[in-house]
Amino acid sequence: MSEMEPLIPLLAVLRDLVDWLQTGRVPGVVIGGVAASFLGRPRLTRDVDVLVLLDEGRWEEFLALGARFGFLPRLPNTLTFARQTRVLLVRHEPSGIDVDISSGTLPFEEESIARALLVDVGGFSIPLPTPEDLIIMKAVAHRPRDLADIESVLDTRPKLNLRRVRRWVREFSAALEMPEILTDLETILAQRRHRKR
Repeated sequence: MSEMEPLIPLLAVLRDLVDWLQTGRVPGVVIGGVAASFLGRPRLTRDVDVLVLLDEGRWEEFLALGARFGFLPRLPNTLTFARQTRVLLVRHEPSGIDVDISSGTLPFEEESIARALLVDVGGFSIPLPTPEDLIIMKAVAHRPRDLADIESVLDTRPKLNLRRVRRWVREFSAALEMPEILTDLETILAQRRHRKR
């Protein structure tokens, strides 16, 4: 089995997603399990998560454009839901794969998109966050799978700007009043240093 085999079913949706973003002139990055698979170790993921910079006034037009690429709303009230959550929920009908499109507004999100890496996935490129920015996102999401993804990225990317990671995680930890975000990241980093000895 090829190392990238878990991602093969997602290639069609990723190609159409990139085309949709480019046609709509919407800057964004693929995040979540897909990004963790390309920047760390490949793993099975059943959906695609995207972070975009898209003004709320363009959401309706952007959704309409998505239909040309096979993306249809998953909810009858998708725009109402998006106004409450800043997430557009769509499904890539040709593949049946769900896509969650988060509309970014924070300075960190804007920076992450501006710093995006283009990664060739066999005939086309997808925008991904830098490994550092993905670690920050995963630290904030803070589920067991996210913490495992952080370890995976750290294991496969030994030279990272940990100063940037710590700065942003510290800010999010304070803003969200969740000290465990920073504490758990520091624990992972300490274990990694210990293993290297």
